[in-house]
Amino acid sequence: MTDNITGKTVVITGASSGMGAAAARHLAEKGANVVLGARRTDRIEALVAEIAEAGGKAIAVATDVTKREDLLRLVGAAVETYGRIDVLINNAGVMPLSPLERVKVDEWDQMIDVNLKGVLYGVAAALPHMIAQKSGHIINVSSVAGHKLFGGSAVYSATKFAVRALSEGLRQEMAPHNIRATIISPGAVKTELLDHISETDVQKANQDYVGQIGVPAETLARLVAFAINEPEDVGINEILFRPTAQEL
Repeated sequence: MTDNITGKTVVITGASSGMGAAAARHLAEKGANVVLGARRTDRIEALVAEIAEAGGKAIAVATDVTKREDLLRLVGAAVETYGRIDVLINNAGVMPLSPLERVKVDEWDQMIDVNLKGVLYGVAAALPHMIAQKSGHIINVSSVAGHKLFGGSAVYSATKFAVRALSEGLRQEMAPHNIRATIISPGAVKTELLDHISETDVQKANQDYVGQIGVPAETLARLVAFAINEPEDVGINEILFRPTAQEL
């Protein structure tokens, strides 16, 4: 089986919990150098210690994806420590769902800043290095909500639809530079994402549903590894996954 992960330097945003932390553990086990970005530095530093104890390589960099300079510093730390950046996983995201009529404008702004602008800032930080080295892989995490809408998801879905459009544009434009682009759209996954929902009725409905059928965060980690592990001349452009029991 091809081993296209060992020795690669992988930068992960939103690495303090959930799918980002699971991806960091999984890729480190497979021999990648992982560079962890998140606001909660205590968590990513603890994860670095856990990975190091298991024989892996990792560093932590305090990162707020709404600040472009933080993404530049995160990618810069990867290049300074390991000499290059091979993969960027734009995983950081928030999901404060609510019906539009409740006019939660601050939450709309937060979703745009984190889910869309945060991805763009990551792309902007990584591309110059990847173009210069004539290789690289950008993995953007969208959602089933980037394919369809459901109760309270209008603005969240708008950000995730946008990430899908951005990823396809990235794929097309980066093909001459030998840079791969993948978008992964998870369905119901058990993470802290539902904690961001301030509307208690919406939160309870989603927590009950995901609690019943949701799959663990490690599911995304395996699919990220699959996309990275394919030979350089193969681009896994899009992965959409759901729990088998998820109908919508």
